[in-house]
Amino acid sequence: MTGKFFADYSQFIVIPEEEKKTSTKEFNPADFASHFILTLSLYDALVTKWSDAGKYEVVPEKGIETVLEDFNLRQRDAVYLQLLELDKEKSYFVMALSIKEELSREESALKISQIVEKMLTNPFYIGQSWYKLIGDKGRIQRKLFCFSFKEYTAGG
Repeated sequence: MTGKFFADYSQFIVIPEEEKKTSTKEFNPADFASHFILTLSLYDALVTKWSDAGKYEVVPEKGIETVLEDFNLRQRDAVYLQLLELDKEKSYFVMALSIKEELSREESALKISQIVEKMLTNPFYIGQSWYKLIGDKGRIQRKLFCFSFKEYTAGG
């Protein structure tokens, strides 16, 4: 192969479009078939309430906001997460999870587990340095959250 093989490379340049950082579309519950309320707490936590996270140089409110914004941009219209409650004096936080497709009870447990353990854990663990908030047991198992969920139906 000679050095002239890629001589005409300039004809093949395709400049990537910049990804839009903000979504102009507002959340509409009617666009989703399944809704759940998730409660998440830290696995093997070193803090007993969120207000103690500052000792570990972690700002929970900012971290959650950042992760959810990125998550919702990446997932587009398939899955949507929003924070419902984060009380600095409690050891858990509550989120609403909306999923485009209708899910059976078994499917929802599997899907939610996948979302929490595969899609949310890493951005919190590494991206927001929440690994600082869990003990050795959590770090060894690389498990950040314990979670529970309940299907949400409007009106009760």
